[in-house]
Amino acid sequence: MTNLYPIKFKPILKERVWGGEVWQISGVEGDISLAAHGFLKDNNINEIIEAYIGEFSGDAIYESYGNLFPLLIKILQINEPLSLQLHPSDEVAMERHDSYGKTECWYILEAKPEAKVYLGLNRDIAPAEFYEHCQNETVEGIMNVISPKKGDFIFIEPGTLHAAKGGITVAEIQQVSDVTYRIYDWGREHNPETAREMHLDLAIDCINYNKLEIKSPVYLFDGEFTASDPESGRYTLTDSTFFRVDIVDLKGKQRLESEDFLSFIIYYAIEGEAIVKGGTGEARIMRGECVVVPAYLGEYTLEKASPECRLLEITGKPRKEKDSYIEE
Repeated sequence: MTNLYPIKFKPILKERVWGGEVWQISGVEGDISLAAHGFLKDNNINEIIEAYIGEFSGDAIYESYGNLFPLLIKILQINEPLSLQLHPSDEVAMERHDSYGKTECWYILEAKPEAKVYLGLNRDIAPAEFYEHCQNETVEGIMNVISPKKGDFIFIEPGTLHAAKGGITVAEIQQVSDVTYRIYDWGREHNPETAREMHLDLAIDCINYNKLEIKSPVYLFDGEFTASDPESGRYTLTDSTFFRVDIVDLKGKQRLESEDFLSFIIYYAIEGEAIVKGGTGEARIMRGECVVVPAYLGEYTLEKASPECRLLEITGKPRKEKDSYIEE
């Protein structure tokens, strides 16, 4: 029987030229999350994994990632334009940066009417033509444009060009990586006071130059969702190679078994408040906050603590054997 409990971690705040972000759960070197409460308070998440092995991560996930927590969970506040960027695949990131790549997804918590998300190309294009659009600062015209709204879910594969602007609050789930290739920075790159490093030379052979159709697993919210499991109020947003994300529309109290997930379980409050109880403790989360339920906690409960309560339920995945980069 484990002595673990649902663990909240101390947020890591980062100012950005476009707004700011909070790293809610991170195993990234130099920005590793510290437990916020209980007897593990001030232990970092990778130390907790090292001490508890599969009890915390899940056996198969521990075998894949060792002491590294495999996901990075954030909240983004995009006020000014986010650079046009992409993230490399695992293969490219490992070769160039000794890092995992970055598959990620955004759940839109809030968006102003004028907000925009740019996602992938609106037509097939040759690399030389794309490069010319970058030089002429006309790249915006070849991008798909989404007018985001609360409840939209946007899945972003490596190699997919993306940007955003206009006032958007985003819950972001991604692989444990901080590798980003900036391609166009809306003119800031020409001002010595705002210029940041650009990476077009690195990105040019990583870009998906094919037209991107806006379809599943991109999910544009229409005001309703149909639960895939009506009894538990769950709706699956994505079941990708690296993580699964469900919405839980919490109606009262749910009893669950952590072992059923074969993974740690993250609950990210996107509406209202919830209390997560199990093992030797409990944690209360409000909108924008997260808690991690260890993989071998056993029985635990989710209980809503506000009239309406919605959570993102996030679980990890072990790596496929052919993609494993963990050294023995």
